[in-house]
Amino acid sequence: MKRFWDNASIAPAGAGFAVLLDGKPMHLPGGATLEIGAEALARAVAAEWQEAGGSKGGEMSFADTPLTRLAGTAQERLAPDPAPVVDALARYAETDLLCYWADSPPDLVHRQAREWQPWLDWAALTYDAPLKVTNGVVRVVQDPSALRALRRAVGALDVGTLAGLGVAVPAMGSLILGLALAEGRLDAATAHRLAALDELFQAEFWGVDEEADRRRRAIAADIALAARFMELARR
Repeated sequence: MKRFWDNASIAPAGAGFAVLLDGKPMHLPGGATLEIGAEALARAVAAEWQEAGGSKGGEMSFADTPLTRLAGTAQERLAPDPAPVVDALARYAETDLLCYWADSPPDLVHRQAREWQPWLDWAALTYDAPLKVTNGVVRVVQDPSALRALRRAVGALDVGTLAGLGVAVPAMGSLILGLALAEGRLDAATAHRLAALDELFQAEFWGVDEEADRRRRAIAADIALAARFMELARR
């Protein structure tokens, strides 16, 4: 669409801040005014709109405003009823990536143990949620008490964090890595490297496949977006 504004800014609104386009508040698809609780996030959203399209009359896409999309999701979809997203995220613990190790070659198995086990240990200590590990693709049934503990942990999160995890957890296939990212225990690049460990190991031996590399870069961008959104929303 064409950019119809000159300036994007923020102003106090409700319990947070509104994003203004030439002084007029931005509205969500449902009609409500977009209100962002954290000033740092509100400024970052305004910066997206200040840059989008370059100048008035320029062409912009909503792909240029990913933080806005997440802020809108948090307000319009999550805040009224976070339970469906909490349930969907918690279910990733049932088949968490970190619990499925290769059965060969030994170098890959050893790398998974070295890189993944510390985060399983962290989850066990932090949330009282020890998860079982298996080798191969046969599904391992996790202890219901561990799954309930992780569900409680997800349910205690604010809607901004849930919005970020709604991007990061499916991208990584791991609730444990998502929680570590949300708590600032992992940065986005390290979280992506851990999630892509198998693929990166194979690339070392067989060379980089361009299509797979493009997919990894897209996933890395999603994880970085989620991490940035969660960090800004906490300020």
